Amino acid sequence: MSEHLSLAVEGPVATLTIDRPAKRNALSYDMWAAIPGHVATVAADPAVRVLVLRGTDTFSAGADISEFTTLRRDAAGAVRYGEAVEAATAALTGLLKPTIAAITGFCIGGGCELALACDIRIATDASRFGITPAKLGIVFNLPSTKQLVDVVGPAWAKQILYTGDILDAATALRIGLVNELHPAEDLPKRAEELATLMAARSQVTIRGAKTIITKIVAGAAQADDEVDQLYSASVASADYAEGVTAFLEKRAPRF
Repeated sequence: MSEHLSLAVEGPVATLTIDRPAKRNALSYDMWAAIPGHVATVAADPAVRVLVLRGTDTFSAGADISEFTTLRRDAAGAVRYGEAVEAATAALTGLLKPTIAAITGFCIGGGCELALACDIRIATDASRFGITPAKLGIVFNLPSTKQLVDVVGPAWAKQILYTGDILDAATALRIGLVNELHPAEDLPKRAEELATLMAARSQVTIRGAKTIITKIVAGAAQADDEVDQLYSASVASADYAEGVTAFLEKRAPRF
């Protein structure tokens, strides 16, 4: 595990913090490589229902470019580095628990990749966003390009990748790159509120919704055996029994 990533659990909410302020939370190879392990810890803990990903004073200025002359100096090194990046984003995308990126300051390059791999992105109104391989001569990987297209659409994905421009928070909200904007002092509270709310909802519903939405984004238009099983299992679940009982008793459900 990397010393610049820390995982803390409070009740049903886990928080993974990027903490490398001297480098504006730039992501080293070791940090990329450590992310899947932290996500696996969250996945394996039944008491944890939501993961929040955050930075310290800034979310992340991107990959640590100073490593590129060594770790990415040739094609083999670039492949190895790229595999670590894709494994990190795939771990976040594949987690069946809700993920929230709480973004402050810069969310650039690899930082934006991590944010895109989360389900929900909330940010401060002073945050800045960009994906800048066009300034480095790198071809952006396909999984993260797809996530960008899925979130903002092909036209904006092209503009972001072709120009490498840095977007302000208002533009990010307008194009759907983030869900919500808040003053910096309010963002931690909003992240906590959102995570707590999701943790209180039916996890059967959330897991099912996440699975089905992922299938739809991948092109599915009809239910398959897995979706049918999700429906059947939900009706037989304790959550369903509690939800119906709570509704009839006019009280909040306790999932």
